[in-house]
Amino acid sequence: MDTPDRPQIFVDFAPELHLFVAGRRREGRSELRTDGTSTLGHVVESLGVPLTEVGALLVDGRPVSDSHVPADAEHVEVRGVARPQPAPGPLRFLLDVHLGTLARRLRLLGVDAAYENPDIGDAALAARSAAERRVMLSRDRGLLRRRELWAGAYVYSHRPAEQLRDVLSRFAPPLAPWSRCTTCNGTLRTVEKTTVREQLHDGTERSYDAFAQCADCGQAYWRGAHHARLDAIVADAVREFGGTAVTAGD
Repeated sequence: MDTPDRPQIFVDFAPELHLFVAGRRREGRSELRTDGTSTLGHVVESLGVPLTEVGALLVDGRPVSDSHVPADAEHVEVRGVARPQPAPGPLRFLLDVHLGTLARRLRLLGVDAAYENPDIGDAALAARSAAERRVMLSRDRGLLRRRELWAGAYVYSHRPAEQLRDVLSRFAPPLAPWSRCTTCNGTLRTVEKTTVREQLHDGTERSYDAFAQCADCGQAYWRGAHHARLDAIVADAVREFGGTAVTAGD
């Protein structure tokens, strides 16, 4: 039962945040009673929206921080993040166990994308995000609410192609296709065929002359049977988001 001295506020969520909140809060401004002591950030998260997805918070039209404590009759507007979203430092990502395909596609484009498989748990992921100053990418809202995170972002789609467009449009990372190992995230260097010969089958050795190798794990790369499909991913990303579409081994 409502207590008369509990502040009543009015909250309006941006359309892109509606997927996080209950249906009755998707129709525009809705009423909410708070406990009078919780911060606005806590209130927003209690309604289902990770603060990683919140851009500006406006109270009666003026910007406030998430530490603001709402007062009675205040009108709160919760906006989504601006795109592109400025990063708080050098742009590097960390992806959870469910985003392996996205991690490989980001690496294909030369984006620094660490990936944890098998699952090391939310606490360890948050700790790594903080220690390495990486933006945590996840579809796990609970993980994105952890205070230890350096920074985070919700991945809105289940489909890898849409996930990639989402991350690129949100953060606008510089693209350097074919410069990272899709297996371990290390950097690639052009090498002679003799350097990677032990990794090649006879047909590969006869058919290809341009090779690259990961400086960290030693994985060899060449223009194989899947190159056309990967090249299409790179070309589409470069066309829409910028960068240079070079070929592996060039």
